[in-house]
Amino acid sequence: MDIKAAVTNGAGSAFSIETVQMDDPRDNEILVRIKATGICHTDLSARNQYIPFPLPGVLGHEGAGIVEKVGSAVTKVKPGDHVTLSWLSCGVCDACRSGNNVYCKDFLKLNFGGVRQDGTTTMSRGGKPLHGSFFGQSSFASHALVIEDNIVKVTDSVPIEIMGPLGCGVMTGAGAVMNSLKAGPGSSIAVFGAGTVGMSAVMAAKVCGCTTIIAVDVKKNRLDMALELGATHVVNSKDVDPVKTILEITKGGPNFSLECVGNPKIFRQAVDILPLMGVAGLVGVVAPGTEVTLDMNLIMNGRTIKGIIEGDAVPDLFIPKLIELKEQGRFPYDKLIKYYPFAEINQAVEDMEKGVVIKPVLTQ
Repeated sequence: MDIKAAVTNGAGSAFSIETVQMDDPRDNEILVRIKATGICHTDLSARNQYIPFPLPGVLGHEGAGIVEKVGSAVTKVKPGDHVTLSWLSCGVCDACRSGNNVYCKDFLKLNFGGVRQDGTTTMSRGGKPLHGSFFGQSSFASHALVIEDNIVKVTDSVPIEIMGPLGCGVMTGAGAVMNSLKAGPGSSIAVFGAGTVGMSAVMAAKVCGCTTIIAVDVKKNRLDMALELGATHVVNSKDVDPVKTILEITKGGPNFSLECVGNPKIFRQAVDILPLMGVAGLVGVVAPGTEVTLDMNLIMNGRTIKGIIEGDAVPDLFIPKLIELKEQGRFPYDKLIKYYPFAEINQAVEDMEKGVVIKPVLTQ
C-alpha cells in the first residue's frame, strides 16, 4: 500500500515528505494508522548519524495511533484499538527473561538496524528497499508496521494526540525517578536539563513526594515551566555555578541527581553534587566513545552512578500508570507539547533545536 513518510535521505538532511510503499502485515504484524508522533533528540541523533542507522530511511519512535489491520497470529489488539508504540526486544536473552527487556542484548540491532529480524524492510521506494523499523515502528509516517512486543493498548478516553511521547521521552524521565532511582517521600533531587525527559522527571519527583526538586537549565522559559510543573528551585547554569548553588540549596547535596543532556561536563556536575550515599542517574544520549572524567574518591565514598535506558520501564505496565496520573491531574505532561501538522516536520525540528518548544508532536 502507498503511505506518506518523512524520509531521511542522508546524514543531516532535511526530512522529505514522500509517497513510499508499505508491506501488508505478516501473521505477527500490526498495521497502525499514526495519528500523532513526538519528535525526540534520538531521532535527530540518528538523522545526523551520531547514532548509526542505515540511510535512506524513515525515523520516528514516539508514535500513537489506531490499529487498522492485524495478522492472523495477533491476539493483543484488534482493529479500532488506540495504541502507543515503544521499542523492540528479543524476549529470550537473560535481560529479557528477567523482566529487563530494555537491556536486551540485541537492543541496538533490533531498534537501529533498519530492518525486520529476518533482514527484510517493511517499506520500499521505487521498487528499492527503504530502511525503517526504527524502534520497531518508524512513526514519521502515516502508517507503521509493528509487532505485539512494542505496542501498548491504551484507553480511548484520553486524546490519542498526547499519547506518543509516553513511548519514549516522557516514560524515560518519569521512569528514571520512579523505577530507577526510586526516589521516596522527603528526598531531594537535582535534574540537569529541562527538556521533555527532565520535565517528566520533575513531575515524577513531585508524584513521589520529593520535597526538594531542583531543575537546571540555561533557558528561562524552561525553568519557568519547571516551577509550574513541580520544581521547588531552579538554577540557570548560564548565570551561576550550578554545583555551588545546588550544594547551598540542599546544604550538602541532593539524594539524587539526573543528567538528561548527554554532556560529559554536566554529568560531572551531577556527580560532584552528591552527598555520601547519593545516586546519580545518566539518561542523556551520547555518541559512542564519549568519555567523562570523575573524581574516583567521590564515588568511593558510597556514591552510585547508574546508567538508565527508557526509565527501566515495562511499557505495558508503566504507560497506563502515567495515563492514570495524567487523568488525576498529577502528571500534566501535555503542557510540554506543541502540535505541528505532519507536513511541517522540518519546522518542528528547527523549533525544537532552537529551544522554542519542548516537545513537538506531529499530527495527521
